[in-house]
Amino acid sequence: MTTLPPCPKCASAYTYEDGALLVCPECAHEWSASAEAATEAARVWKDANGNLLQDGDSVTVIKDLKVKGSSAVVKVGTKVKNIRLIDGDHDIDCKIDGFGPMQLKSEFVKKA
Repeated sequence: MTTLPPCPKCASAYTYEDGALLVCPECAHEWSASAEAATEAARVWKDANGNLLQDGDSVTVIKDLKVKGSSAVVKVGTKVKNIRLIDGDHDIDCKIDGFGPMQLKSEFVKKA
């Protein structure tokens, strides 16, 4: 069984196929499945300097970042190895030595 993507308009998980279109029963939004795949394939992640980022790259933090829920701070110059790019507001998933697993925004890092 294939899993269908959630509705891009309301994020409902109850989408269904109707011919070549995907339909959301909650907000009645219709979109093309091929357009969804093209949008995902076209996603490009860039660092603060405009360099392209890829999975497995190493990056360096360019600004002191407060860790939410803690009094700790990720200092400028902290090197992060083997990043994983994800969709969302915080688009880098990584593990920082001394802090553990964390998500960062690509605008606060530069490619090492």
